[in-house]
Amino acid sequence: MTSLTPETLTQIVLVLGVLCLLLAVILALLLRRLRRLSILLSDTEFQNRSLSSTYGRITEQWFPLMDSYPYDPQGFRFLGSPIDGVQFEEDRIVFVEFKANKSRLSPNEKRLKRLVEEGYVYWEEFHFTDLAEKDKSAQPGD
Repeated sequence: MTSLTPETLTQIVLVLGVLCLLLAVILALLLRRLRRLSILLSDTEFQNRSLSSTYGRITEQWFPLMDSYPYDPQGFRFLGSPIDGVQFEEDRIVFVEFKANKSRLSPNEKRLKRLVEEGYVYWEEFHFTDLAEKDKSAQPGD
């Protein structure tokens, strides 16, 4: 086995040091590039979600006019929020929520659906004259 001279060891250490420095610079550049790509990916994902929401809102407004809509579109009234609309039929009133692709009911939509299914839907009638009189009597300083 041959022994290495101090000069050779110094050269090896110097080369290894330069290689480590070079690898550190490459790693820093790759991490910087990775951060930029991560931001770009986040922006792209946000844009895709935004486009999907826009597509869903557009679809919601046109769905009652499609052949696959099971009711007479003349009886549909678009609300937009908190549900998409209400379908008025001769024998019933249907609360309607349209979903595009894989979208699901929001927590609020699930709550509204549960209230309807459990019968917590009421008819109330308000007369303008009654409300106006009530507002007059509630005026401060009377």
